Amino acid sequence: MPRITPNLWFDTQAKDAAEFYVSVFPHSRVTQVSYYGEAGPRPAGTVLTVDFELDGQPYTAINGGPEFTFDEAISLLINCADQSEVDYYWDALGKGGRTGPCGWLKDRYGLSWQVVPDALGELMADPDPARAQRALQAMLGMEKLDVEALRAAADGG
Repeated sequence: MPRITPNLWFDTQAKDAAEFYVSVFPHSRVTQVSYYGEAGPRPAGTVLTVDFELDGQPYTAINGGPEFTFDEAISLLINCADQSEVDYYWDALGKGGRTGPCGWLKDRYGLSWQVVPDALGELMADPDPARAQRALQAMLGMEKLDVEALRAAADGG
């Protein structure tokens, strides 16, 4: 199967966004930058695309113009091993952005992220449906997800 590369549309911030994302995620790098030439539609020398990798996953950012903006119909999910990872990504990506319910946030560029601890998936798949429902109910009342609070809710606390 061919590799699928998410392509993120920005107005003029593709390079800034890519550099920000690679600074947040370990094992990440910008791999290529291309520029508009005389053919336009932007001034020659303006950044056209930025190829980058976040822990080996390729992405492309394009400066396509103001016609399209991000909305919550697409988000990037970060599976976090523990609360310290949740805290790190929530704080790093949320700075200058907006937080939302259930572990969602928009970064300073308007891209939506879901910052989710692995524990949530384990709780939601619990063989006891009542435990799973209590964890779900707790999650629905949170912005940043709290692993200990989710576990306590699942346990009936």
